[in-house]
Parts: sequence; C-alpha cells; structure tokens
Amino acid sequence: MKLSPALQKAYTEDRLSAREAQLRAQFIAWGPAVFQATRVMLKHGVLEALRDSAEGLTRAELCARTGLGDYAMKCLLEASLSIGTVLVDVETERYRLAKTGWFLLVDPATQVDMDFNHDVNYEGWFRLEESLVSGKPEGLRHFGNWATVYEGLSALPDRVQQSWFAFDHFYSDHSFDAALRIVFDTYHPRSLFDVGGNTGRWALRCVDYDRDVRVTILDLPQQIGLMEQQVAGKPGADRISGYGINLLDETQHFPTDRVADAIWMSQFLDCFSMDEIVSILRRAGESMTADTRLYIMETLWDRQKYEPAAMALTMTSLYFAAIANGNSKMYHTEDMQACIEKAGLMVECIHDGLGHGHSILVCRLK
Repeated sequence: MKLSPALQKAYTEDRLSAREAQLRAQFIAWGPAVFQATRVMLKHGVLEALRDSAEGLTRAELCARTGLGDYAMKCLLEASLSIGTVLVDVETERYRLAKTGWFLLVDPATQVDMDFNHDVNYEGWFRLEESLVSGKPEGLRHFGNWATVYEGLSALPDRVQQSWFAFDHFYSDHSFDAALRIVFDTYHPRSLFDVGGNTGRWALRCVDYDRDVRVTILDLPQQIGLMEQQVAGKPGADRISGYGINLLDETQHFPTDRVADAIWMSQFLDCFSMDEIVSILRRAGESMTADTRLYIMETLWDRQKYEPAAMALTMTSLYFAAIANGNSKMYHTEDMQACIEKAGLMVECIHDGLGHGHSILVCRLK
C-alpha cells in the first residue's frame, strides 16, 4: 500500500503517549455527545460570542448573549472544556475560545461536514453495523424505502437536501477551475459526456468555458428532470442535454447516436462497488475511440497531503455504507487503478492537488 508522506508518517507509527491514547479512546466512547454538544455550541452562537470577546465572557454573560439558560450553559461549557473547544481563567471564571473552537468557526470544510453529519448521517449511523453486514444502506430507511439515497434525493426533507448538496458541491466546486483547464486546454473536446452530472453544475461550467462544446448529462431519469429545471434559462443551456440511464443496470449502455471526445466522472465512481465500477467503465469504453479521454476526478484518500483530509474521506466511506448505497466507499488509488485496468482501459496520467484534495485520472483505451 502506498501513502502520501504525511499519511505514511501518521499511519505507520504509534506516536501517542499512553495518556494521549487513553484520552483519544474516551473521545471515541463519548463521540456522539462530543459531536452534539459542539453542534449546539455552534448553533446557539456560544463559540461565536467567545471569538468576538477580547476579554472572554462569564457564564452569565454567555447566557445573556445567547438566550440559553444557566443549566444548559453550565453543561455545555464544562463539556467543552473537556472537548477542548474553550478555555477558562480560573481566577475570573471567564471563558475564551480555544484553537479547536476557532477552526470550527472558520474552516468551511468543517462547517459543511458538521451539517452533513447531523442532517444526513447521524440517525442512520445507528444502523452502521447492520449495513456493513448486509451490504445495504440500512440507515437510509428512516428517510424512505429506497435502495440508494440517490433514488430518493429529490424527496428528502429540505434541510437534508440542503446539507447533502452543500457537502457534495463543496468538495467538487473548488476543483472545477483547475479541472476545466486540464480537460479543455489539452484535448479541446467538442462533445463531452458528464456521467452522474447531478444538477448540471459542471455542465454549465463547461459550456461557459468553451463556447463550442456540447454536453450530454448521463444520470437517473428523475435526476435528469431536476437537472433540466436547474439549468433552464442559463447561458449555454441550449448545449446541454440529458440522457436518462440507470448505470447499475448492466443492460443499459452509453448513448450510441453520438460520440464523445471526453467522458467526465466527478465524485461519481465512489458511489459504486468495485464490480459496479468495472461495469460502468467497461460500458464507457464501448463508447470511446482511440482519441477519447476519460477523466475520473476523485478524492483518493491515500493521496491526501494532510491527515485531517484523509480522516474526512475514510469517515465518508461509512456514510456510503450506512446511508448512500451499502457497498461503495472513498477509494485508494490502487483500487481505482485495478478497476480501470479490468475494464480494458489504462491510466495515461494523474493530476493531483486540485481544490480540496482532488485528483484527476486521465484514462484512454488500452
């Protein structure tokens, strides 16, 4: 197994002292309470009030500023001292923000992850063990009776939809500028298949970046309808079309009435098992010529520069297990390359460091 230098150091040596290891074990044991107490501190503006106070605030002052009662504030502050988000001056009993609390307030990735975990995942993870044993997203059932979250996405409660899309878009959107240059400035495609194009955000960026390209979005029929609503009336929408397809059905193939110079898959293949990925890539290959390039943009956990990013990705695999579909994950590069080779394709080159830890694998026919 190959890892980035930072992960090699973090994942191959036990660097914690016994006391640090015991504290981390307690964090794991009390993880649900740590998460919810911190979420409440954020939601009710406690951490924000501490950030905005140069001298710190007493418990009574925090109650007055946030509207929380003394009992609630006492519980939250004492828990937060243990969590490490706040500090206290024992002489004046004034609280101030700790570095961890500051990151919770200012790091957009952490904010998106908090909402995603509370609104989308929290209840479903109670059934994580069932999901891992059965290979089905057992945690999805409290939202509805769907085989995957994607089938029910348009029917999820508004707040859940908002947090799901915010999570999905945050990690892809920050990579789009660099990705557009890689796709269009090197090969200049005139036609592009956007596989799993969702609401059409990438397609709109493509038709804006290149005024000649035509984009076909391949996605579930119900998702195509949502996409058409989202792109309607926007510049370049006349060069975006939809093609309804269930890619889990091996009898359904890529369009045969048109040839794509480029095939784009962004944060898409992580939604499938390895066998399913091979099937999708094999069908993609059927529609390719020697000049077609397939671009796979993924956040491969082993290629991350920093340990927090790798942690977020490996934890996201548990969302896939319990909520999304029960059989996919955030993949290691070696797993993805194995699927590509098995599908009759080969990796021509890999571009790293796009946005928040994305990589693009440029593939072609063998």
